[in-house]
Amino acid sequence: MNRIKEVLKQQGRTQTWLAEQVGKSYVVVTNYCNNNAQPSIPVLRQIAKILDVDVRELLVPTKP
Repeated sequence: MNRIKEVLKQQGRTQTWLAEQVGKSYVVVTNYCNNNAQPSIPVLRQIAKILDVDVRELLVPTKP
């Protein structure tokens, strides 16, 4: 599962809300949440700040 989508769900927030906070369109944020596109590192950091989580929580580890 996509971590951004999961954190939004845990916090009871919507993709529309995140799109407004980040200054991106709903379609762009939906693409991030559905793994159809990946945010740049600066945008990922901005999302982490908005969601008040460590940026590493939004990344899926590549090694156990």
